[in-house]
Amino acid sequence: MNNKISLFPLILLIVAAIDSIRTLPTTAFFGSSLIFLYLLSSIVFLIPVAFISAEFSSRFPEQGGIFHWVRHAFGDRTGLLAVWLQWINTMVWYPTMLLFIAGTATHLISPSLAYNKNFLLIASLAIFWSLTFLNLKGIKVSVRMNSFCGMIGTLLPMCLLIALGAWWVFSSNSVAVAFSWNDLLPSFDLLDNCGAIVTIMASFLGMELAGVHVSDIENPQKNFPKAIGYSVLILLGTLILGSLAVAIVLPKQDIHFVDGIMQTFTTFLTAFHMPYLIPVLALLIVIGSTGGSVNWLLSPAKGLLQVAEFGFLPSFFSVKNKHGVPFRILVLQAILVSTFSFFLQFVPNVNTYYWFLMSLSTGLYMLMYILLFLAALKLKRPEKSYRIPHGVRTISCLAGLCACAITIIIGFQLPSNMVIENKITYVLMIVGGFSLMILPVTFFWLYQKKRTRSNYSPLIRD
Repeated sequence: MNNKISLFPLILLIVAAIDSIRTLPTTAFFGSSLIFLYLLSSIVFLIPVAFISAEFSSRFPEQGGIFHWVRHAFGDRTGLLAVWLQWINTMVWYPTMLLFIAGTATHLISPSLAYNKNFLLIASLAIFWSLTFLNLKGIKVSVRMNSFCGMIGTLLPMCLLIALGAWWVFSSNSVAVAFSWNDLLPSFDLLDNCGAIVTIMASFLGMELAGVHVSDIENPQKNFPKAIGYSVLILLGTLILGSLAVAIVLPKQDIHFVDGIMQTFTTFLTAFHMPYLIPVLALLIVIGSTGGSVNWLLSPAKGLLQVAEFGFLPSFFSVKNKHGVPFRILVLQAILVSTFSFFLQFVPNVNTYYWFLMSLSTGLYMLMYILLFLAALKLKRPEKSYRIPHGVRTISCLAGLCACAITIIIGFQLPSNMVIENKITYVLMIVGGFSLMILPVTFFWLYQKKRTRSNYSPLIRD
């Protein structure tokens, strides 16, 4: 029996992990300029990450994931830093996904619950712990769920949203966004448009995640680059058109980040006399978002398992169950995400907390991508397998580095519409968040150094 992941499931694995309908309200918030910003971000970030991920996965078919890719260039310790940034950013990011799923699920019960923080917390915890136990069954179960949910719960609602948006425009309904040349080109001196860059870059994160499963992929040297190419085209089409569908029907001031998609569907379906489809769409989106979350649970955990096997973590965390899953790391993830979700009870505004988590998570992830691009620049082009043309490779890495640095800087800016008493407090929160999230790496380095002096041999070596 062939248990390898073939091309089509691999495409769905990548698309379902990145192509989240959740991000559409936050990008729609910036109007028609999102078209330019999406195209720009794809050129300077998404496509470079896709190129480099494809090259590394083809170059190291037996050692997938950011840890191995970076350590081949800079050594084990820098590899640890890279995979830690990938892992800890996911812990910070996950509550935003859970808030979206819980907010959408309220349309199956009572839409007013989308503003009830107690309900959002309880629902978020129930969803995450359920996903944690599901992932204990291993990668094949996760891929099957991801493929199924990606089709019916992500791509189907996105296509329907785009179709409803087109129907709305061709029916001569009023449009909440302008499409003049002045509106299409953003004004970068405005904080709101700066915030758009963070939002759009956040919607592109995760292209490299499938690389950790490279040993499970059928003919990875051929299929992984193909899957990434097809995924980029699908992502750009659905994210741009989907965001515009939200923007044309919801005025900027009425967009709610947690509940914005169901706001849009409710407006469309009510106007077209199909309100009975609202709970059906809510159910599909909950299924799709839940399925898309599966890869974000297991892939970072497998990345952290790699550094545990190299002696940077206590051997307690390197234990796997009969399905090859690092179950203790999964439980640790569940505890951390539950803690971040619990903080929701102490914030006055859900939108502001959502934005803070997204900015912090995106900044941490950008640091990881900086290490990825630097590793690509240091390592020479492979003589065999998938290769990027030399000039394109260098330009892609430099463009990616610039995009990452700019995104980190912009993340310290709070959009003008966000509610917070003191913006300096927000900046200090971001700085403190960065410091707190990265600090454990120092202890892991010291721990590994101590074990090395004790003649400890890692579980895995080249």
